[in-house]
Amino acid sequence: MKRNPLIPFALIAALGIAVMLIISLKGAKQADEIANGGKKEEQTASTKPDEIYAQTCVSCHGDQLQGAVGPNLTKVGAKYSEEEIKAILQNGKEGGMPAGLVSGAQLDAVSKWLSEKK
Repeated sequence: MKRNPLIPFALIAALGIAVMLIISLKGAKQADEIANGGKKEEQTASTKPDEIYAQTCVSCHGDQLQGAVGPNLTKVGAKYSEEEIKAILQNGKEGGMPAGLVSGAQLDAVSKWLSEKK
């Protein structure tokens, strides 16, 4: 009975992939610690509107509010009031704006920030 000669190579490849994943996860954790100045990352959500925008809105509205898939927001405060912007963020808008991307304190911060863009 002959043994399959590919089995040792498959085992070595699987072991190599596992080691690579472990090392990369450890490196990612260290990178986060370095970025946070050695402090562990806090689980609290940011209420800085520019950070919230960068995390949730930039892919559609661009990094400078210039618009991409979504509309230009550079002068959105001249078109909508803070309450109207808040309603759009909560309920979405026909044409692709999803509802509920931000809520609570983040919703208040982003709607106030956008309403000041005139």
